Amino acid sequence: MSVKEHQLNPLAKIVTSATAGVNPTIMGIGPAPAIRKVLSKANLTLDDIGLYELNEALAAQALAVLKELDIDQEKVNVNGGAVAFGHPVGASGARITYSLALEMQKRGIKYGIASLCIGGGNCNFICSTNRENGFIIFRHPLSSINRILKI
Repeated sequence: MSVKEHQLNPLAKIVTSATAGVNPTIMGIGPAPAIRKVLSKANLTLDDIGLYELNEALAAQALAVLKELDIDQEKVNVNGGAVAFGHPVGASGARITYSLALEMQKRGIKYGIASLCIGGGNCNFICSTNRENGFIIFRHPLSSINRILKI
């Protein structure tokens, strides 16, 4: 089964990878160093990012990441986050990624980041763009590799 054969429009392809983590006692701040690292590897800055989806393990956890990175709150969880929508085990990444992609498309945003912290101190994150040309950075919860995918 091929993309061409079925006339599919692929969403992304892997172009690079990175990983990051923090001490498990402060796991909630994990997205901050992970986001910095993946942006550096992608040669992007926080200023390049138009929207953020930050999974809130707890409401205060997301606020700590905002403060640490000095992110404009108007760009974060613009339609509500996990506190509003829920925090489904095993599905948070899919929900966040989908929400981010839809809102980026709606607003014509080029780059966006979705992130999830993990109780052990690792962080999942995504830096996504609209379909024209850009990157999605994704870390599978069961993997130790973060990936940048080109759309």
